[in-house]
Amino acid sequence: MPLASSPLPELELLIGGHSIRGAGEPRPSIDPASEQAWTVVPDATPGQVDDAVTAARAALRGEWGRVPPRERGRLLRRLADLIETGRDRLIAAEIRDNGKTIREVTAQYSLIPEFYRYFAELADKLDGRVLPRERPGVLNYTVVEPIGVVGAITPWNSPGLQLAFKAAPALAAGNTLVVKPSEQTPVATLEQAALFARAGFPSGVVNVVTGPGEVGAALAGHPGVDLVVFTGSDLTGRKVGAAAGFALSASVLELGGKSGQLVFADADLEQAVVGVAAGICSASGQTCIAGSRAYVESSIYAEFSERLARRIGELRLGAPEDWSTEIGPLAFAAHRDRVEGFCRTASEEGAEVLVGGRRPERPGFFFEPTVIAGVTNATTLMREEVFGPVLGLTTFEHEDEAVQLANDSRFALGAGAWTTDLARAHRLTEALEAGTVYVNNYRLASYQTPLAGFKDSGVGFENGQESLAHFTRRKAVWIDFSGRQKDPAST
Repeated sequence: MPLASSPLPELELLIGGHSIRGAGEPRPSIDPASEQAWTVVPDATPGQVDDAVTAARAALRGEWGRVPPRERGRLLRRLADLIETGRDRLIAAEIRDNGKTIREVTAQYSLIPEFYRYFAELADKLDGRVLPRERPGVLNYTVVEPIGVVGAITPWNSPGLQLAFKAAPALAAGNTLVVKPSEQTPVATLEQAALFARAGFPSGVVNVVTGPGEVGAALAGHPGVDLVVFTGSDLTGRKVGAAAGFALSASVLELGGKSGQLVFADADLEQAVVGVAAGICSASGQTCIAGSRAYVESSIYAEFSERLARRIGELRLGAPEDWSTEIGPLAFAAHRDRVEGFCRTASEEGAEVLVGGRRPERPGFFFEPTVIAGVTNATTLMREEVFGPVLGLTTFEHEDEAVQLANDSRFALGAGAWTTDLARAHRLTEALEAGTVYVNNYRLASYQTPLAGFKDSGVGFENGQESLAHFTRRKAVWIDFSGRQKDPAST
């Protein structure tokens, strides 16, 4: 992987088709597995955000605005091909950026081209409709247009996939983009952004500005941005939504989660153990959909908790680029410390750590996958998003109680149920408050399936053809061909 042995290059912003040095102070990017600097990333300023928005607006009004939908689809398919052929470099960048294992990043980069291909096929299918004729001699119809300039603010946990979530529908609909990746993991986004020009997208269609929160704030509140699409914590999401609202921009906010998994006595126990473990340990728990609360029917709790703790305790921590590694490091030091703090608080509140709960004695921002029992919905661990490999585990007595416990959260992104009772499965899909409900699986995703959060987990949704409604606007047209216009002054 080419980036693995590179010296410390200084990366640049992408504005209007040009690579530009950040006007802020450049910062080293730290490899979370080694704690060593491996590249230097730029910091933009609010002024450079303004330059990027101006470039995006110019592209929208210029060459890109005249590109027909079928050609937009062709460019997206070309981009998908370039990502596919160049994925080794992109995978290497993301591993060094955030420490995710090569297993998971490779799987994501097998999927990312399919996002672009899926939306490429929808680019020429965004049509309006002719409305029923209510007035003689008047034609009334609607036209679908791009919403305009899209500000995309992406998180540090899956930067490549999150860019595809936002760029694929935005470009299919004919919009332009200003992307602000997390300051913790901008490299994979800059690497992928370079491919847009190679695919044939005109200058200014995709722009990337990097840097800390003030850069994201400048983008979210910019009056030249028509839609802000954000993925991140609910706390930051509230600020982004408020800034966009003040600018009268639309917003789509995919926020945090505290998803519950319900394990019933009739479940396939082995499958449930594997699924619950994967639901909290995949990506080292650094995923909004993580199944971080587990409720187990009391009659099987002893056996399930013992088997789950043993399985999670066997997971192999190691170098992210090693295919045998099952758990990589957390993305940065402050986050590792935050996760550790949640475990400490749980112990202080009387919970019992069944396995894990510590940082291992090795370089890197590693944290042992953890199961904590003796918790209730009143404890901090079960209320707040940890965003790490830490599972809270407790019991329930019957189905109604299980649903009540799962729904007792301000978050409602995902929920899971493990049962072989078909009738119960259908009851749960209706009763559970969540944008996505999994039955006998967990954390599946597809470009064709909407991802939505209820309650504090978000506003709007991403993926699926339904998401294109966020990236378009409908214009109503009235044409009077009757030749009998009524004089408003006449009686």
